Amino acid sequence: MPEEVLFAFERRTDAAEIAASLRAVADNLEAGEAITLEAGGDSVTMSPPSRPTFEVKAERETSSSGGPAELSVEFELEWTEGESDDGTGDGSLTVE
Repeated sequence: MPEEVLFAFERRTDAAEIAASLRAVADNLEAGEAITLEAGGDSVTMSPPSRPTFEVKAERETSSSGGPAELSVEFELEWTEGESDDGTGDGSLTVE
């Protein structure tokens, strides 16, 4: 299925600002409210269902030139447009 990027943002940011952004998403998600992303002149508003799929990945990408590896943690919420809230999950996640 082709992917259409609705919004993209990337820049080096201090940890407190990142935490504030994640906290705002978490607060809206917990309250069942839409999530609006804005940067520059671009914005998108999305309304996740109460049970979206939650994906967490920790990755190490090594350089082919032998340079230092790049580490990343990715958090993704995923759902199908028009999806009802009857999703199920298996297992649980702990973040410390």
